[in-house]
Amino acid sequence: MNYSNELNKTAKCLIALLVFAILLIVPRNADANSRIKDITDFEGVRENQLVGYGLVAGLNGTGDNIKSMAFTRESLVAMLERLGVNARDGQLKSKNIAAVMVTANLPPFARQGSRVDVTVSALGDATDHQGGTLLVTPLMGADGEVYAVAQGQLAVGGFQAKGSSQTINKGVPTSARIASGAIIEREILFKLNNLKDINIALKNPDFTTSKRISDAINVFLGSQFAKPIDSGTVNLIVPEKYKDKIVSLMTQVEQLKVQPDQLAKVVIDENSGIIVIGQNVKIDKVAIAQGNLTIKVTEKPLISQPSPFSDTGETVIEKITEIEVDEEKNKQLDIVNTGINLQELVDGLNSLGVGPRDMISILQAIKASGSLQADIEVM
Repeated sequence: MNYSNELNKTAKCLIALLVFAILLIVPRNADANSRIKDITDFEGVRENQLVGYGLVAGLNGTGDNIKSMAFTRESLVAMLERLGVNARDGQLKSKNIAAVMVTANLPPFARQGSRVDVTVSALGDATDHQGGTLLVTPLMGADGEVYAVAQGQLAVGGFQAKGSSQTINKGVPTSARIASGAIIEREILFKLNNLKDINIALKNPDFTTSKRISDAINVFLGSQFAKPIDSGTVNLIVPEKYKDKIVSLMTQVEQLKVQPDQLAKVVIDENSGIIVIGQNVKIDKVAIAQGNLTIKVTEKPLISQPSPFSDTGETVIEKITEIEVDEEKNKQLDIVNTGINLQELVDGLNSLGVGPRDMISILQAIKASGSLQADIEVM
């Protein structure tokens, strides 16, 4: 009996230690998880892009040159004719008008009468939109229908100061925004509660992440309602108890947390020298040497003049050439071990005195040798 009691006490202690260890581990893993809301989009819940052509008036002589911008002139004449003003026979010389393109994003489930922000961009040779007012501009969708109408005072973030010999620009004075500058006139019909199933699209397609999302949803709902269709889509069948309650279902599903997986990738922008290395990048054992042969050639003039008051001598200029060769003898061959992580890879390359430009060449050479276990994407 005593021996059995001792075993029971030991088992209870082990269970307590195991539970304590799990409590310590779970929060750390949870911190690395992401909400389904942050890594996916729901079918139908999306923005729609709108675009329109319009005129900006009230510029202080910084608008389009009507003589050279035919579309600005024709637009101005057509607008005046609609207002009952005949300008066909007159010679328009105004520099206070500019043709612009107006763009906006129509939010999902936007209703008539609500407002959205618009962006106004110069189309002609206008130099500054400061002080301009956008005249009534219809905004159309991809189907050619008008969904909103924009008008209002432009807010320009940049400016231009010009003198006789110098010009200063800050920002882009030919681009502006109008906060709540468009009124929605047409709604996009989409009845969410009529859906029998929902497609959940991953922002970064991945088979592992897709499977984890479907598993998390099925655990929450208690049955197999979700299944991954491919690396970028998870299909969710609406349970019977959520009929006509799609919003409630989506609210609870989007708060579930999963651990997204990602490909091992190195992104390189050769123009700016930017390198982004993913967390899962690994390399096999490889030897790296970095160094360049530098030859510097300089010439110094040597002037030879005759003695003072000499009638026979003449001034001669000779060039002395100096050549310096830097073979970078201090650069050594370093060995990088198998399976190092991101931090170790960066530290190892930095220890060689490698700059961003040389690091790009080294990473590409390691990939070519087959030692870099990641994809390289050059922007």
